Amino acid sequence: MELQKILAELERYRGYFPREAVARAVAERDRITPHLLRILIDTTENAEALVEDYDYAAHVYAMFLLSQFREKSAYPIIVKFFSQPGHLTLALTGDIVTENLDSMLASVSCGDDSLIKDLIENPEANEWVRGAALRSLLSLVAAGEQTRESVVEYFRGLFREKLAREPSHVWNSLIACTMDIYPEELYQDIEQCFEDGLDDEFCVGLSEVDLALDDGKEQTLALLQRNPTYGLITDTIAEMEWWACFRPESQRTVRKKQKIGRNEPCPCGSGKKYKKCCGRL
Repeated sequence: MELQKILAELERYRGYFPREAVARAVAERDRITPHLLRILIDTTENAEALVEDYDYAAHVYAMFLLSQFREKSAYPIIVKFFSQPGHLTLALTGDIVTENLDSMLASVSCGDDSLIKDLIENPEANEWVRGAALRSLLSLVAAGEQTRESVVEYFRGLFREKLAREPSHVWNSLIACTMDIYPEELYQDIEQCFEDGLDDEFCVGLSEVDLALDDGKEQTLALLQRNPTYGLITDTIAEMEWWACFRPESQRTVRKKQKIGRNEPCPCGSGKKYKKCCGRL
């Protein structure tokens, strides 16, 4: 398949997953990378216009492929795209923000957390984007590209001075990430968050923080290593092919969901409680 044909196949949503085109893009990594970078730049520059083009999909494939390639030159471009204020980036990427952005950022950063931190601390960026950026630091720890100690120290700065002390999803994410990396050193900071009303108790309560402490550091970090939430993007086909939008239309029936208890295991299979996983969305 010629390069231009691959790009044409990936440009728009066509109701099926373009497996052959994605596989060829991976095989043509060196040749296609400059084109994928240009797609992301153009998408960022024309975001407001493209949000009305519902079948445009080139930027989605580009993000996944460049993440799989661990293409560091995509790092500032992706951060710039997601630094746009409001819900524009969510409208252009949908569930990618809550499901994949953390892994993408960790993958293209190649261990350099500087731009991730800029995104976390950017008050203009969408709060769900900033939450994904927080989780990406844990992905770097799980991948062995950052230390737990350096992330804990950075989180300490966020708790004490770097975040505006007003309720937002960013605080929910910070508390949840601190629990997942073991909250011992930052327990008093978390307590202060609850006292100041910065958290959303639907996501997590102080009793859950206490339970995380009871698990112990070794077990908590072992779980972090095994948790698929904190992985890198290694296979675009595996990441995307199962999406409901690519199934035959007869298989896309939306069924009424059974009510899930807040403390029940999340049905997504993450191993977390529902309220600490998909329930927070």
